[in-house]
Amino acid sequence: MKPREEIVEKWIARMTEFHPEQSAALRAPEPDPFRNPVAYTVRKSLAELWEQLCGDMDPDAIDSALDAVIRIRAVQDISPREATGFVVQLQPLLSQLPAEVDRTLLEARINRLALTALEKYKECRKQIAALRVHEVERLTHGHGTARKARA
Repeated sequence: MKPREEIVEKWIARMTEFHPEQSAALRAPEPDPFRNPVAYTVRKSLAELWEQLCGDMDPDAIDSALDAVIRIRAVQDISPREATGFVVQLQPLLSQLPAEVDRTLLEARINRLALTALEKYKECRKQIAALRVHEVERLTHGHGTARKARA
C-alpha cells in the first residue's frame, strides 16, 4: 500500500471510531459506487482532500470533495462537531509522515479545511431546514385547498 493510501485508510479508520455503525460500510476494501455509494463517495473524497492538502490546494477540488462528505454527514443524526471533526482527526496521523514533510504547513491547511467544513455543514443544515419548511408549507397548503374544495 502506498503512503497516500495508508494515510487515507487510517483517516477513514479514525473517522469510524466515533461512529461504529458506519465502520463496516466505510471499510469495504473496494466500495462499489452503486452498492455502497456512501463508502465510495467518502473514500474518493478523502483521497482527494489528502491530495489537495499535500499539493496545490485547488479551491474547486477541495470544495467538491468536502461538499460530498459534508452533505452525507449533514443528514446524519450527529452534532456539528462530530459531522466536521473528521477533518481534524487527520492531524495525529501527520506524525507518521517522513521527516521532510512540512507538518506545520499541513496542520495549518487542515485547520483551514476544518473551518471550511464547519461553514459547509452550516449551509447544508440551513438547506435541509428550508426544504423541511417548504415541504410542510406544501403539505399544509395542499390540505387547505382540498378542504375548501369539499366545503
